[in-house]
Amino acid sequence: MGCGIIGDIRCRRYTREGAVVGPVEVFRHGVAMMLRFLLAAVLCVFLSAPSFSADSLGKVLDRENQAKGVTGKALPAVEDLTYLRRVTIDLVGRIPTTQEITDFESLPASTRRQKTVDRLLADERFADRWTIFFADMLRLRSNAEGGGASIAFVHRAIQQGMGWDEMAKRMIAASGKAGSTPELGYILGDNVDPMALAGSTAQVFLGVRVACAQCHDHPFDVWTRKDFYGLAAYFGKTRRVQSQFTNTVYTTEADQTTVLWPPEGVEDAAGRKPMVPTFPFKLDKADRPGRPIARLRALRERQTKLLAAKVKGASKGDEGLEALLAAAGDKAAKASSGRKVSSLDVAGEAKRDAKNLKIAQSRYRASKLRADLAAMVTNPRNRLFAQSFVNRVWAELMGRGFVEPVDNFSAENPASHPRTMDFLADEFIAGGYELKGMVRMIVNSEAYRRQHAVGVEDPVRIELEKAFLATPMRRMLGEVLYDSVVTAGHLFDVKHEKGKNLKVVWSRSRVAKRPADGSANPVKPQLLADATASKVMKKPAMKKKGGPSPYDVEQAIELDFDALLSESKEEVKIERMKVMSKEEIEAMRMQQEAATRRPNVEYFDRFIRSVFDDNPRFSTSMRMASPAAPEHFLRIFGQPSRATLDEKRDHTPSMRQALMLLNGRLTHEASRVGELEPIHKLLTGKTRDIDGAIRLAYREIFTRNPSTAEIAEARQIVSGGDSVLAGMADLRWVMLNSNEFRFLP
Repeated sequence: MGCGIIGDIRCRRYTREGAVVGPVEVFRHGVAMMLRFLLAAVLCVFLSAPSFSADSLGKVLDRENQAKGVTGKALPAVEDLTYLRRVTIDLVGRIPTTQEITDFESLPASTRRQKTVDRLLADERFADRWTIFFADMLRLRSNAEGGGASIAFVHRAIQQGMGWDEMAKRMIAASGKAGSTPELGYILGDNVDPMALAGSTAQVFLGVRVACAQCHDHPFDVWTRKDFYGLAAYFGKTRRVQSQFTNTVYTTEADQTTVLWPPEGVEDAAGRKPMVPTFPFKLDKADRPGRPIARLRALRERQTKLLAAKVKGASKGDEGLEALLAAAGDKAAKASSGRKVSSLDVAGEAKRDAKNLKIAQSRYRASKLRADLAAMVTNPRNRLFAQSFVNRVWAELMGRGFVEPVDNFSAENPASHPRTMDFLADEFIAGGYELKGMVRMIVNSEAYRRQHAVGVEDPVRIELEKAFLATPMRRMLGEVLYDSVVTAGHLFDVKHEKGKNLKVVWSRSRVAKRPADGSANPVKPQLLADATASKVMKKPAMKKKGGPSPYDVEQAIELDFDALLSESKEEVKIERMKVMSKEEIEAMRMQQEAATRRPNVEYFDRFIRSVFDDNPRFSTSMRMASPAAPEHFLRIFGQPSRATLDEKRDHTPSMRQALMLLNGRLTHEASRVGELEPIHKLLTGKTRDIDGAIRLAYREIFTRNPSTAEIAEARQIVSGGDSVLAGMADLRWVMLNSNEFRFLP
C-alpha cells in the first residue's frame, strides 16, 4: 500500500465508524491519524530515494546510442557555475543568488554538484516550481471551480513527497464539494463531462490521444469508438451539482449512466443501452526483468512497518499527542485534559457530528467506477502510466522527450530511446513514483550536464540533441524569467531607503452632490474606470486606486496555498434548508439591490492628489493566480490558458516579449540601483570600485565572472550615464534584455 494512501484511508474509515462516540475520541484519534499521514509523507522521502542511480542511467543511454548506430561524439560537461545556474533554474525556478554562488564555490569540487542538487530538492521553492509543471499538465486554473484548492493540493503533495500514483488516484476518484475536496479540481475542470474526461484522462495520465475516437474509429491508431465509450463509461454516473441556495458546487454519483451504446444517431433510442465500462489499455502480465513491481512492494512494506513502529511508539507515551490536545483549546482538548464538560454537550455534539456526516455522505456519493479506473490507471503493470510521466519530466529537464509530443504515445510515433525510457520508468515505479528521486537521477546524469552544440551545422546539432549528446537551447519559463529578474534586481525585498523615491499620483473620483436640504448622507467616492488628466494639470501620473496601472502589467493576485487547503466549516443547517425557487432568489436579489440604490443623486468629478514612496517589492510569480490575464508578463512569455487539452506552452519569441522586457516596469525596477544593494557601496563614496561593481553585476545576473574585454566594454557603459548609478542601471538593463539571461546555459 502506498504511504500516501495510508493516512487517508484509515482516517476516513475511522470517521465513519467513530463519529458517534463523541468529539473527545474523534479528536484524539483524528490527531493520531494526522500524525500517521505526516509520518507517511516523511517516510516517502527517506525510503524511496536510494532506488535511483544516475550512473546507471548514463550507461543505459550510451549502450542504446551504440545500438542505434549513433556516431556523434558526446559534448563535454559544462563548467561548475554554468551547472549551478542551469540546475537552480530547473529545480527552484530562478537564477542563483550571489550568496548561493559563494557557498557553491566553497564546497569541495568533487561533491559540490551533488550537494547542490540535494539542497535544491529540499528548498521550499522546489514545490513552487514543479507545481507549475503539474498545473500545466493537469490544466488546473485557479479561477475555475475548485481550481485554486487543487493547485494548493498539488503543491502540498510535492512538499510531502506524495507519489504520482497516489496523486493521480485521488484526482481521478475524488468526490465531494469544490474547495473542501481539493483533488476535485481535475474532474470539475472538464465540467464533469464523461467524454471530455475520457480524452483528458488518457492523454494526461497515459500520454495517449484517444479523443479522436469519440466520433469514429481512430484513423491512425488502434483505438476504436467502442474503446472510447468504454473508457467514458467510468465517468458516466458522475454528476456536477450546484446548490441553488448556496451556490455550492459538488460531485456525486447517480444510479444511471449518461454514456449509452451505440452512439446517438447510429441506432434509435430504444436500441441504445448503458455502456459497460472497459479499460482499453494493456497491463503487463508479469514483472519486468528489473523487478520494479517487486521492489515497489518491498519498499512499501518497509514504509508500512516503519510507520507502524513510529505510531506505536508515539501512542505508548502519548506525550506528543497530549501536547497537541492541550494546544488545541477546544472542548475535546479540555475534556481530554480533565476539565469538566457537560455530558449533555458531549452527547449533543456527537449526535450533530453523526447527523452532519450522514448528510455529507448522502450528498457526496463516492464513485466506485472512478475508483476502479484510478486503480487500473496507476497499476504498476500499466507501463503507460510510468512511461508517460518520466517522458514528461525528461522533456522538462532535457529540452525534448523520448516521445514527442510528450502526450502522443502511439505505434506510429515510437520513442527515440525506448530502453532508456523503460529504465527510467522501472526506477520510477521501484522508487514509489516519487518526483524528487526521478529529478535527482536526471540532473545528476552526464546527459543533463552536457554543453550546447555551438558552432556546428544545424543538421549536426539536431542529431546530437536527438541522441542527448548535446543539450538543446531552452528559454526560461515565463514564471522563471519573472522570478529571475526579481532575483537579479533584489526586488524580493525593498532596496531603496525610505523617502528616496516619492511620487505624486492623481486619481479621478466621482463624488455625490449633497442635496440643498442636507438630507442625503455622504456617498463614498467612486473611482472612474476611464480616469484621465485634467487640462489644467501638467502631465500628472495617473493610477487607478486598488488596481494595477497600464504601466504595471507584471503584478497579479497571489495565492495562499495554506488558506486554500484549510478545511471550511460545513454549514449543514443551510444545506438542509428548503431550496428556494428561482423566482424567490431573484426577488431577494432585487430587494438587496434596491436597498443600496441612491435615487435622484447627482455626481461630480474630482481629482485626488496623493504622494507615495515608490519603493516596490515583488512577490514570486510561482504563487500568482494562474493562468494570468492575457496581457500579463507570464502570458506574454508563454504561460498557457490551460483551457484546452492540446494547448502547450508557447516558447516562440515575439515582439511583445521584447517590448515587455525593454519597457516593462519589472525590468526598469530591477535595473535601478538601490541604496540597500551591495553594489551601491562599490559605486559611491571614496573607496568606490567600478570594476568590482561590474564583476558583481555579472555574477548577480549571468552567474559568471566577466572577461577582461567585457569589463572594458561595461566600464564604457557605466561611465556614459548621467551618473555612475545611472550608468550601472543602463548596464544592468542591457544584461537583463540579453539572450544570455533569458536562455538556460
